Amino acid sequence: MDHKDAAWETRIAHLWLSFDDYGADEFVAKIDDLVAELPPADAIGLFERGAAQDSTGHPDRAVALYKAALDAGLADPRRRRATIQMASSLRNLGNAKDAAALLTAELHATSDELDGAVRAFLALALVDLGREREAVAASLTALSFYLPRYTRSLARYAALLNR
Repeated sequence: MDHKDAAWETRIAHLWLSFDDYGADEFVAKIDDLVAELPPADAIGLFERGAAQDSTGHPDRAVALYKAALDAGLADPRRRRATIQMASSLRNLGNAKDAAALLTAELHATSDELDGAVRAFLALALVDLGREREAVAASLTALSFYLPRYTRSLARYAALLNR
């Protein structure tokens, strides 16, 4: 089966929408069943397995799967999601330094709807590193994109916090 198959994508999306209907082990098993339809070591399959582990409380298992997915050439938008999720997992495992490095690099990626998430998770990592001013700046910058007014002012003030 080709992982770009629309029917497979629909099935995986529906499974994620029904996440709360399953226990952790059952949900992971259902993800594993769907991923088994893909070629071995498929980047999307590795990502989906990582996300399932992460979402069921196993960030330690998720990190290796996210890394493998990225190394296998995972493409956007899942590539960016994997980076954000791996950074969050690393932070949860006590490695805020690597999390911040991944997310800082991601600030320079092509802009998309995940820009705010990159900055929000970066802010969490920065707080863990004792860099609260930078964390507030990242948070305010993320927020500035969603305001109906004062966007430029807030972004400018946020940038000043990093000086």
